[in-house]
Amino acid sequence: MVCACIDIGSNTTRVLVAEAQRGRLTEVLQRRAFTRLGRGLPEGGRIPRAKIDEVVRVVDEQRRLAESAGAQALRAVATAAIRGAGNRDEVVDAVGGGCGVELTVLDAEEEARLAFLGATHAHAGLLDGAVGVVDVGGGSTEIAVGTVDDGVRWWGSVPVGSSRLTDDAPLSDPPTHAQLTAMDGRARAALAVLDIPSAGYAMGVGGSATSLRRLVGPVLDAESLARALDVLAAEPAAAVAERFAIEPERVALLPAGILVLAAAARRLGRELHVGCGGLREGVLLDLAGLR
Repeated sequence: MVCACIDIGSNTTRVLVAEAQRGRLTEVLQRRAFTRLGRGLPEGGRIPRAKIDEVVRVVDEQRRLAESAGAQALRAVATAAIRGAGNRDEVVDAVGGGCGVELTVLDAEEEARLAFLGATHAHAGLLDGAVGVVDVGGGSTEIAVGTVDDGVRWWGSVPVGSSRLTDDAPLSDPPTHAQLTAMDGRARAALAVLDIPSAGYAMGVGGSATSLRRLVGPVLDAESLARALDVLAAEPAAAVAERFAIEPERVALLPAGILVLAAAARRLGRELHVGCGGLREGVLLDLAGLR
C-alpha cells in the first residue's frame, strides 16, 4: 500500500509518500516548503489570511505530487501553529475547501505518540527497555518515553520550539555567545517543568535534529551540540548553509533547535541519536495499520 502524509508544521509544510509493505516503510517521495506558519504567532493569535492562502497552495501542490506518486491513501495533519491559533477552524476549512483534503489538528498527546511510533518502529527487536523520543518542532516540543513493543507510557509537551524560541529571543547573524547563553536559559526553563522518566536510549527527531546530522553526525551529545553552536556562531547563516548544504531558513532556526535538544538531553540524562523517522512516518504507519 502506498500512502502519503502532509504535515503542516510551524516551520515547514511537508509531504511524505511511502510504500508500506512487510511491516516497513519505503520512501517514494518527500518534499518540503518553508511556510513559517508560526512565525511571530503568539498563543491564540490569528494566522493571517495571506499565510493561510500560501499554505493552501502548498498543500494542494503536495496533494497532487502524492497522487502522481501513486498514493492510495492520504492523511493531512497540523501541529502547534494551527493547534494554538485563534482561527484554527478557518485554516482547517480553507485547506478542506481549497485542496479537498481533510485536515486533522493533532493534540499534543497524539503528536507525541505518532512521533514515538515513527522514530522507534524500525528498531523493533533491536532496542530493549525504555526509549525516549524528543521531537523538537517550530512551535512546541514533545517528549515521549515508552518501549518499542508497547508504545508510549509517558509523554509531555512544552510550548517552545525552534521558531517560537527564535521569535522570543532574536539573534544577530551570526549569533553572539551572550545571545546563545540567554537563549539556553529560556530553553532550560521551558523543559524544567517536565518530570521526565528515565530511558536507556534516547532519540531526537524533527528538522533541527535531522539537520544536525550534517553538521556533527548522528549522535547528539553535549560535546557535539556545543560544537554545532560554535559553527553557527563563527560565520553568517548563508555561509553555513552553503558549506553544509542546509537550507538558509533552517540554519537561522538551528541555534534554538540545538538548545532545546540540549535541554531535553540533559533532562533525560542521555545523548540523543538522530532518528530516521518521526511524526510523518508515524502517521503513515498508523494509516497503514502498522502500529
